[in-house]
Amino acid sequence: MLSTYRLVIDCPDQTGLVAAVSQFLAEHGANILEASHHTDLQLNRFFMRHEIDAKSIAVDHEDFVNAFGKVAERYDMRWKLSDSEKNANVALLASRESHCLIDVLHRWHTGELQCNIPCIIANHETMREYADWYKVPFHFIDFTDKTAAFKEVERLLEHYQIDLTVLARFMQIVPDYLCKKLAGKAINIHHSFLPSFAGAKPYQQAYERGVKLIGATCHYVTSDLDEGPIIEQEVLRISHSDSAQDMVRKGKRCEVNALANGIRYHLQDRVIIHQTKTLVFA
Repeated sequence: MLSTYRLVIDCPDQTGLVAAVSQFLAEHGANILEASHHTDLQLNRFFMRHEIDAKSIAVDHEDFVNAFGKVAERYDMRWKLSDSEKNANVALLASRESHCLIDVLHRWHTGELQCNIPCIIANHETMREYADWYKVPFHFIDFTDKTAAFKEVERLLEHYQIDLTVLARFMQIVPDYLCKKLAGKAINIHHSFLPSFAGAKPYQQAYERGVKLIGATCHYVTSDLDEGPIIEQEVLRISHSDSAQDMVRKGKRCEVNALANGIRYHLQDRVIIHQTKTLVFA
């Protein structure tokens, strides 16, 4: 697989931005494989993502970062340069429902998701068999004492040096302190088309309202339940003949696809968080 650098920029919009970045890349012999940018006129904010052939650049990653830092400072950029060869460590958290966990594990096992999965954490022992099948270390945590349980979750995330925490239908509310610690580094899948039907039993809520579309939402975890910046959403048309149980069954397709896409976009540095929303260069 081709080794690339991903340059991601978020800064105030101003004349000369694109020219300055392009000139810098040209001076360093960078071969741009993919280029995306967007200007938010209401916010007067500029967003950019470039994927660059790493072998085309004459300097190494560290020297490139140091050199580009001068350009970034001049334009007041928030930016990063990531290396595609350095896979992120991803922790999977699950509860009783297994479909999202299994789907992510399968996509990882087949190479569709480029990452490391060093651990699975769950509050139901039934998830152990899937961890054993994929040979991933499994940690059962009893959530009778939620404070102690989340301290153990935090310890495990630190122990495995986790870069991204994925709540794969993990049905426990993450405490405020941990949400803040994991800001921008934790993803949840909610089984509704947010902002509709946040919280518990969204399919039952959808059934009671007689909706014609159901969906799933992959979003970043924040202290406000099911209100984090949205990364990806999937929808499916239903009819009056569908029961709440039918919606649960059909909605699983939306859940697994939205979560997989959301994880992929994050791992490939295609997501920029700004305030309460995201830009996704998919």
